[in-house]
Amino acid sequence: MPTEALLLVTAAALIHAAWNALAKRGGDQVAFLWAAQAMAGVWLAPFALWRFGVEGLSAAGVPYVVATIVLHALYFYTLGSAYRHGEFSLVYPVARGLGVAVVPVLAYAVWGERLSPLGVLGVALVVAGILALHVTGIGAANLLGRLRASGAGTGWALATGLLIAVYSVNDKVGVAHVHPVVYITLMGFGVTLLLGPVVIRRRRALAHEFATNWRALLVASALTLTGYLLVLFAFRLSKTGYVVAAREMSIVLSVLIARVGLGEQTSWRRLAGAGLVFAGVACVALAR
Repeated sequence: MPTEALLLVTAAALIHAAWNALAKRGGDQVAFLWAAQAMAGVWLAPFALWRFGVEGLSAAGVPYVVATIVLHALYFYTLGSAYRHGEFSLVYPVARGLGVAVVPVLAYAVWGERLSPLGVLGVALVVAGILALHVTGIGAANLLGRLRASGAGTGWALATGLLIAVYSVNDKVGVAHVHPVVYITLMGFGVTLLLGPVVIRRRRALAHEFATNWRALLVASALTLTGYLLVLFAFRLSKTGYVVAAREMSIVLSVLIARVGLGEQTSWRRLAGAGLVFAGVACVALAR
């Protein structure tokens, strides 16, 4: 993986884990995420207008912009629902990790993108780490029972993971036609409009978020689109499967944040699973 892409993805992972932890601590996660997304679009708008004046908007990129708006609107809704029903240290790894397994398959099916043997090993280790976070005993026989026992949080997290896989493949092509700053700003405003009706029904919760969590909202708004913007630039430099897998080093951070910052109990299995994810990311970083 090119060094420039790895540095971008590493920064994106740190940012992503941070704003997701802030979202988990919100009173109404969907309202919190919507507000952060809307504010982030405002911060990025001047830069997007400047890039739009320089490059314009390619007609070939419009379908990908529309698709990413719809996919990300669904993503923020399912992510907020997952955090409302499940523990951060359980929900976050599922949501982020599922895409690691699905993206290489989609990337190969769509444009024949192949991973090297070391890259395949890295992806496999990341997936194994996700499984280790959920297996309660030796072997995988109890995995389905564990997922059912974790309740609605896991169901929403699985839906979120599938959406991550699809929008990653879509955005890899989209930023080849549209500058990443313009692309992500259009996405931010589009998601704000699409989720507006949902949030209007939660207007009391939204008002409460602004009244009690405005500092966290300011920080999250500066991080949410910025983190993914770095990923979009990385898509221009490296294979989709590598970028998505390397980004999941944020899973390691999420386990630490859950234990230290949110006071959640973190078992040795979750720590071991996070270690496997980290090892997988290391393999991806060395892969070509």
